[in-house]
Amino acid sequence: MPVITVPYAFNEEELYVDLQAIFGQSLFLKCEGLNFAGSIKLKAATEMVEAAEREGVLTPDSVLVESSSGNLGVALSMIAASKGYRFLCVTDSRCNLSTRLMMEALGSQVHVVAADEASGGFLGARLDYVRDLCASDDRWVWLSQYTNPGNWQAHYRRTAPAIARWFPHLDVLFIGAGTTGTLMGCARYFREWHRPVQIIAVDSVGSVTFGGAPGRRMIPGLGMSVHPPLLDESLVDEAVRVAEADTVRACHRLARHGFLFGGSTGTVVSGAMDWLSRHDTRGLTAVAIAPDLGERYLDTIYHANWVQDLYGEDLLGADGASGGPAPGGQPAVPPAVPPAAPREARPAPPRRSPDPQPRDQRKEQAGDI
Repeated sequence: MPVITVPYAFNEEELYVDLQAIFGQSLFLKCEGLNFAGSIKLKAATEMVEAAEREGVLTPDSVLVESSSGNLGVALSMIAASKGYRFLCVTDSRCNLSTRLMMEALGSQVHVVAADEASGGFLGARLDYVRDLCASDDRWVWLSQYTNPGNWQAHYRRTAPAIARWFPHLDVLFIGAGTTGTLMGCARYFREWHRPVQIIAVDSVGSVTFGGAPGRRMIPGLGMSVHPPLLDESLVDEAVRVAEADTVRACHRLARHGFLFGGSTGTVVSGAMDWLSRHDTRGLTAVAIAPDLGERYLDTIYHANWVQDLYGEDLLGADGASGGPAPGGQPAVPPAVPPAAPREARPAPPRRSPDPQPRDQRKEQAGDI
């Protein structure tokens, strides 16, 4: 029985989900959300904080500050609370409401910036705000997940070796590309391994990480509006781009089989399945990394109004997620229907369920400001 005294001491990383029965392709999904921070970002956060402590950058008077779309902010909030540091997360309107509330519950402050297209969209505005803070007072300590080598070193030392232990004959590894810390750490490890492994990066449509024009991205986690400083493209065999509508479809398909994963995971799974469908997979051992779980996306990806407003009325019905045949050819289970009221007394049914958040906030997330 494990007994811990600090929350970051626990991280279950030996669990994999076999997706063969759900998607018809052999793919082992490494679940990285089984810790008190709820995502793979716990590893990078721990590595960067402990390195700053060893180097004397962090002192009792320090105030941590970081730009994050959500998951790293939660991880740093948890670590800061445990270690007694103050922490400010600088985020934007795409950050899920539940994620913001979680950071505040852990004692952190959250600052939400507005978009500024002149400085690189949401991310540019976040970085400008952090730089101004650090220039104003030397007590602010910015770990900078976008440039900090501890970001990729955490995965070189932990994530990749954990995969190697369970899959000694690994052929292909699918990794989501955000800051590219996970991607670079795993890629460097497997470039030094005893056998070649194809490293497939999965990115969001609208991200500029691997070139292309920037576009609207409403699901936080993967993708960048500027080129990631940590990225070394020579370590990546191929990049697959996934449209957000396909991310939502993958999340809902997983949920219909009892697996509630986050948006980053839906993107990785969708991209992996696209790649596998275009290649000869006979005898292939394939693994994908699932960065997070889905509870923080209940008011976005898993809420019909949010999905329909952004991606159209028909999206959820395309994969058995809402009406129509369920995946695998089985009929969808109809909802329970109460006895009908007399015709003259029967009220008209509502067209949609109540909004999970104020209308003005939903517009903000949809880029209306």
